[in-house]
Amino acid sequence: MKWSNMELIEILKKGGVAVMPTDTIYGIVGLAQNVATVHRIYNLKKRNPEKPCIILLGDIKQLEEFSITLSERQKTVLEEYWPGPVSVIFDCVDEALSYLHRGTNTLAFRLPSSESLKDLLNKVGPLIAPSANPEGLPPAQNTTEAKKYFGDSVDFYLDGGTITGKASKLIKLHKDGTVSILRA
Repeated sequence: MKWSNMELIEILKKGGVAVMPTDTIYGIVGLAQNVATVHRIYNLKKRNPEKPCIILLGDIKQLEEFSITLSERQKTVLEEYWPGPVSVIFDCVDEALSYLHRGTNTLAFRLPSSESLKDLLNKVGPLIAPSANPEGLPPAQNTTEAKKYFGDSVDFYLDGGTITGKASKLIKLHKDGTVSILRA
């Protein structure tokens, strides 16, 4: 996969929005810690403003940037799921992050298993990565479909061929280490 694309890296670092393959499906991505970028992605997707997006991490330590402190039990449980196509929801009551948690006081993260994708995430920072489609429509399976959805309103398209994968498994990891499966 060509996640090492220098144009993609520069656009993301500057707060741009890209459509690219993730470890599961195509996502419309941008810096999670850039409020304007996050709002732009919500507008492009016509996403329900009360619905948080999944955040891709390059390293588990990046959770700390989102006020997430893991208990020892949570760290042990995470080893069963990460890295891999499992999005994990944690409690996040930091009001400074309300533009991400949307009043739910939770955030969902995924640590991909692809080393080249993690390398990109470590270079640019964590990315919000909802599926590449307007809300209510099927996720784009390639850049041609994504361009029909978003046209020139996206700064960059990274072509990874056709992806017919499915969205990640979604779990809630509670402070005590128990797990609730929300999407298998």
